[in-house]
Amino acid sequence: MANSTALKVLGVVGARSGSKSIPHKNIKPLFGKPLMAWIIEAAKNSPYVTRLLLSTDSPEYQAVGRKYGAEALFLRPAEFSNDTASDIDYLTHAVSWVEKNEGWKPDVVLRLPPTTPLCTTASINACIEHLIKDPEATSARTITTASKHPYKLWKIVGEELHPFVPKEWSGLREPSATARQFYNVNAYSHVDVIAVRRDTLMNEGLLTGKKTKFVMLNKTDAVDIDTEHDFLLAEFLLKKSMGNETNIS
Repeated sequence: MANSTALKVLGVVGARSGSKSIPHKNIKPLFGKPLMAWIIEAAKNSPYVTRLLLSTDSPEYQAVGRKYGAEALFLRPAEFSNDTASDIDYLTHAVSWVEKNEGWKPDVVLRLPPTTPLCTTASINACIEHLIKDPEATSARTITTASKHPYKLWKIVGEELHPFVPKEWSGLREPSATARQFYNVNAYSHVDVIAVRRDTLMNEGLLTGKKTKFVMLNKTDAVDIDTEHDFLLAEFLLKKSMGNETNIS
């Protein structure tokens, strides 16, 4: 990975072993490779990524990560590997580890989820390029149109249903029954990559910061695997993509 910018970019693939939805989901084979191999290979193909680390609590996962080209320098502490641990927990641990043990300090940190095998090198590059081109941008992420607008959602209060977004916020008399084209704001979901400046992550404990840029993806270009159905969908889309391209990156 030859970095083509002065920024030092640290990619971190967070792959703990304790998935409950699908046991050992992050190394489950998908189209001939362990699931997390897809994001590792996409990041390795980026000219901007200086280093690529695997943060895991499993020696077995370490071996898989190394096979596909990630550095696996440590085992993640148990407190950052349980169901309640946040992305910020394992990312700040990884950054602290390389700074303390190797004296190496990144400028930008990438959150690279192993459950998004359709993530491309182009998406990773685009997020990093936002931070290169705009010094005031504190982060960038890939997004896609939300499958369900928040105005259509509900919450349970006691024994009653209430709009998830209060009518006072939406400005609509009955937002759940209003055609989407009349909404005053569109809704988007985050998928795949987050690029955040090191100081925003480490000093503020944030993955966003004051100015977040975005890269828009098509809904068919983004799958976050959580169920067996998601695996089947990802395999279908990968096969379709490989039918149109000689290489997936």
